[in-house]
Amino acid sequence: RNVPIPEFQNTNEEKPYNFDAAPQGLFRSIEFAEGFEDELGYHRANEIVPVHPTDVFRPDTPVFMVFKLHQHLESFQVFGLCYPERVADLDPKMLIAQDAMLIALEDESGYVKLDVPPGGWKPGQYKVEVHVGWRVNEISLMGTMRFTIQPG
Repeated sequence: RNVPIPEFQNTNEEKPYNFDAAPQGLFRSIEFAEGFEDELGYHRANEIVPVHPTDVFRPDTPVFMVFKLHQHLESFQVFGLCYPERVADLDPKMLIAQDAMLIALEDESGYVKLDVPPGGWKPGQYKVEVHVGWRVNEISLMGTMRFTIQPG
């Protein structure tokens, strides 16, 4: 009662952003899938939709990360950088696969394809850093996604 306006409008509660979780903010949804389809969306624009969403893959299949975006007023790129988080005999800091997709002003969805590395994916857990912008740097990180490769 009778609280000054700045205290009423602004809460002192600060929730830290978790860069080790799935990206938020710009992304309406983001998930791994075995593939994607390009459909005619609600606004008569191309809409990328996931086919067989999963976070568990076979060693011989590419990994798709399919996402839907909130409205944006600028074009940019979405990068996916894949590292072996818990994979036997692989350094967790070694980049295994990467891809980027240019998002135009009218795009509401997209995908990043992580190709099978030479010799196939080794069984274990992988993490994908999701970056947004024109180049990857320390401030372009939006979040982290994880998937698992099961033994063949």
